[in-house]
Amino acid sequence: MTSPGDAGAARPQDNITEAHVKAALTVDKGSEADLVSWSVKDFTHKGDNYATIVTSVSVKFSLAGQERTTSYVVKLNPMRPFLDFAVFTQAIFYKEAEFFEEILPLLNAELTVRGLQGLRVAKWFYTSLEKDKEMIFLEDLRLRGFKMFDRKKGMDVAHATLVLQELARLHAASLLLKATAPEQDLADRFKHIKVDWLNYSKNARQTISEMFSSHFANAEELLHDIEGYEVAEQWMAKHKNDCAGLFESQLVRTPKFDVICHGDCWNNNVLFRYNDEDEPVEVMLVDLQLNRVASAATDLNYLLYTSLHGNDRKANWRDFLSSYYDTFQGVMEAGGRDMPFTLEELHQEYKNKMEYGILFSTMTVSIIISESKDIPDIDNLKEEDIPKLLEEYRQKSLGMMKNNPLFRSRFLALYDELIQLGANNCNNIK
Repeated sequence: MTSPGDAGAARPQDNITEAHVKAALTVDKGSEADLVSWSVKDFTHKGDNYATIVTSVSVKFSLAGQERTTSYVVKLNPMRPFLDFAVFTQAIFYKEAEFFEEILPLLNAELTVRGLQGLRVAKWFYTSLEKDKEMIFLEDLRLRGFKMFDRKKGMDVAHATLVLQELARLHAASLLLKATAPEQDLADRFKHIKVDWLNYSKNARQTISEMFSSHFANAEELLHDIEGYEVAEQWMAKHKNDCAGLFESQLVRTPKFDVICHGDCWNNNVLFRYNDEDEPVEVMLVDLQLNRVASAATDLNYLLYTSLHGNDRKANWRDFLSSYYDTFQGVMEAGGRDMPFTLEELHQEYKNKMEYGILFSTMTVSIIISESKDIPDIDNLKEEDIPKLLEEYRQKSLGMMKNNPLFRSRFLALYDELIQLGANNCNNIK
């Protein structure tokens, strides 16, 4: 069996077999469906996927004497040749499999028994957890008209509001689930939900610190010569050598706000369906591979800082949180439960977790703004190439700061809000 880094290892797509396709087809269409043919159809681009490879399988099958077609989206282990990354990849496949097979049915049961719609996520059909060849077969939401929003544009109010409302339903449903066994920590009810960035391996903290620190050092350099950003530069200097510590502090459990979080809710992990006027009318959450129990505000900050332009976030954050709160409250009322926090408390918790959103947006802003052709090919990256890649990333970011007004605006907006928070907070961020 090949493993990450083996010479001549197949593409991840080549690990899909007819047996896998048949298993998914049987769950989807029933045991009477007969597989006729199938083929892999790649449809994503550089910049669309990071932790996994996402492809699709086009299927012909016969049922009740008629030949029909369907399609599945398949998430695959990317087989990248780094040992620690391989451990992380295996961990997130176990996490996402657990979410679809164990957590999601319980959450949906809490909603549907009260006459509410189940969570808006793709249907799950099949999982294989063979080491280094992990894969998950899911509904192809393109068949229902869902598509990804252009990450470079930045979500507007309509798109962001739909996502926040669905996050509220996920978060609130987890509290209804918690209420079925209130004496038990929600995170203790499942095996893999506690596995996270900082504990997936013995080297996890070092790996995460190294991954984030280079981006922080780069951001510090970008801010150095810009008047008015001295506080933000000091924040970067303070945390760049212990990004894992900052990450950990932002994930400290806050009982009043503890929910099951998506954990990776940004532009590329949601899909939208549009009406004839090209207005978004429905959202689907995808890529639940980093689900965890944490403050709801970590999901909110992650989304709003990675996926919106600063002006849109700053002008609308109160309305965003009100929409989120109203949806959350509606689910709790349907379940006969009281709200665990007020809107004002949510405002403060959102501010308390702001650094979480800035942490991830600092790391991703250059990639989010870049064209697909300019994004590094991490699928064919070798470990010895990493220093060169990081230097290229640094130089590209410097160039974008000078020549790309979209990057400059979106990058600086992160720290405008950080500076404002520090000015209004007695525990100054410096």
